[in-house]
Amino acid sequence: MTPIPDSTQKEATAQGSVIYYRDGKSVIARQGIDRKNVELAKVPEHVRDAVIAAENRSFYEDGGVSVKGTARAVWSTVSGQQLQGGSTITQQLVRNYYSGLSQERSVTRKFKEILIAMKVDQSKSKDWVLEQYLNTIYFGRGANGVESAARAYFGKHVDQLSVAEGAYLAAVIQQPSRFADPKGADLEAAKARWQSVIDAMGQTGTLTPEQVAAQRFPELAAPKKPFELKGQAQYMLGQVTAELNRRGYTDEDINGGGLKIVTTFDKKLMQAAQRAVNDVLPDSTPKKVRTGLAAVDPATGEIVAFYGGKPSQSEHWDSAFSSKVQAGSTFKPYTLAAALDNGFDLSTRVNGNSPMRVASDPKPIPNDSDRSYGQINLVRATQNSVNTAFVDLGQKVGLDKVAAVAEKAGIPKAQIEQQQSYASFPLGVSSVSAVQNASGFSTFANKGTHMEAHVVMSVTDAKGKKKVIEPVATRVVSEQAAADTVYAMQQVVKYGTGTAARLYDRPVAGKTGTTDKSKSVWFNGFTPQLAVAVDMFREDNATVTIPGYGTQFGGQLPAQIWRAFMTEAMAGKPVEEFPEPSDYGWGPDYSTPDYNQDVPRQDYTSPTNPNDWNSTPTPDPTGPTATDPPSTDAPSDNGDGQNGQPDQPPEHTEPPATQAPVPTTGGDTGTDPNTGRPQTG
Repeated sequence: MTPIPDSTQKEATAQGSVIYYRDGKSVIARQGIDRKNVELAKVPEHVRDAVIAAENRSFYEDGGVSVKGTARAVWSTVSGQQLQGGSTITQQLVRNYYSGLSQERSVTRKFKEILIAMKVDQSKSKDWVLEQYLNTIYFGRGANGVESAARAYFGKHVDQLSVAEGAYLAAVIQQPSRFADPKGADLEAAKARWQSVIDAMGQTGTLTPEQVAAQRFPELAAPKKPFELKGQAQYMLGQVTAELNRRGYTDEDINGGGLKIVTTFDKKLMQAAQRAVNDVLPDSTPKKVRTGLAAVDPATGEIVAFYGGKPSQSEHWDSAFSSKVQAGSTFKPYTLAAALDNGFDLSTRVNGNSPMRVASDPKPIPNDSDRSYGQINLVRATQNSVNTAFVDLGQKVGLDKVAAVAEKAGIPKAQIEQQQSYASFPLGVSSVSAVQNASGFSTFANKGTHMEAHVVMSVTDAKGKKKVIEPVATRVVSEQAAADTVYAMQQVVKYGTGTAARLYDRPVAGKTGTTDKSKSVWFNGFTPQLAVAVDMFREDNATVTIPGYGTQFGGQLPAQIWRAFMTEAMAGKPVEEFPEPSDYGWGPDYSTPDYNQDVPRQDYTSPTNPNDWNSTPTPDPTGPTATDPPSTDAPSDNGDGQNGQPDQPPEHTEPPATQAPVPTTGGDTGTDPNTGRPQTG
């Protein structure tokens, strides 16, 4: 009437999971119970002998219970004394392994344990019992099971343990807390207990007298401090856990399933990302200024590196994945790509005059400083980040097509659908994260195909079955449309607002972005091998201003951080060229950079000699040179930045808020995200 329970205690069989960098060797974090099950055959015979000698010398002969030991334990319980030892290995396993047996000290529980132990002994082999026992028992130092114990006490795998070391683990079972890190009297007690195990092995015949005499107390490794997540690892763990949940792995799987999780994160590039931010940002940077960086492999969608800010300043959100701020002019390439994929070409001319009136908007939309460019082609419009040109282009191609391209490129529909009917939609009034924007631009680097952004490469379960993550591939635009988009974006870095991001040894394409009043500033660019986005914003949604460096624009500190990171990330990598653009309308105004001599410019100009390019900004006492600046003299609303509505702070959590922080545009005039009306700085 007392059956063997058909389920085990979760804690008894749970194996913690380990999360690695992409090399599969460097550990990012450990989750759950520290246990790694091993087959009995991998446990050296002298380790098994030591445990049997210490805990149950008659293990292979008894019927799962010890008559004398059980009688002593029952009498102690009945008489009210502390429950004595005497349980066999089988009884200890039954108590710790099966569900339904409480740990209370009662005669009923003891008899139930005895009966189940007898039935287990009759139905299971002795080796099966010993294997489960060795993988179940707690050894102290947070180690569950003999494999974890070997690592915790001696820094080696169980199959590498010496006789003396195996005997110490057997000695620990009796008092794991006391013998975990013994000192003083506890150390003397631990040595005495260890010696008794060695002597017992001599008495059982598993060690010869000479071997007994030769044993010396082993040197214990210093206890490791509890695994502590530091720096960006906190953010990495959060993103890995969230993605595993989305892919069907429960928290129980992660904490107790013994998974080996290999992430996409490159340890060296993670360090490079942090260095780039720390080296470029001046010490005068206010604490409320946040910086995010995300790097995506265009060919695979793997997020290889990011910088999410200082965890000490941002415990609950990071600046790379969670925080979403207006994209500004970094959104314009999605409009350009949509047009090029729908019958337009780089020689197509659009209206670059300012201001522009659109029937659906009651207020005119101006360019930066209300400059007019006339009828200009799409290369010049991109290079100079002309607002009205992209508003006109959006109207011509259809804002629904622009939204479709952005969504296919990885920008969630929920983040753009509220603003996609605005005439100013192409100017970047929607909010995105650094990861989303880097992933979106990776589409252009990957010839028009977007690879799903992800942070997990593979998951191997406790049985060794490996599942490799296969990201979803989405054709966003044609290869030629992507190539032409990239060509226009190259001119931004060569001759336009993003010259501070140039790499001396290889081609770069990119786009700056500066929102209204510089509340968020961006540089988003790529080589054929890597797409990287950098943004800066304030947690209170105020203007990003650095003492000694002035109000920031996308072509300044963000571009310099981008360049510092990419210089290190691309070091030693082969130089790859972008695809050739189409030859539609090839002519002087198309193929020759347009410096726009007839219109006053405020573009940043970097030195001709690459050796003079400095990734660390130099304070300018007279204020920064504007790159992709917001408007200063164009018409404005009531001056509060949002038509009388209070400014909203950056978004830090999923799902994104429906009200994005105020207008944007790099070079450019911002627009109210709720009304679509133009705003100016």
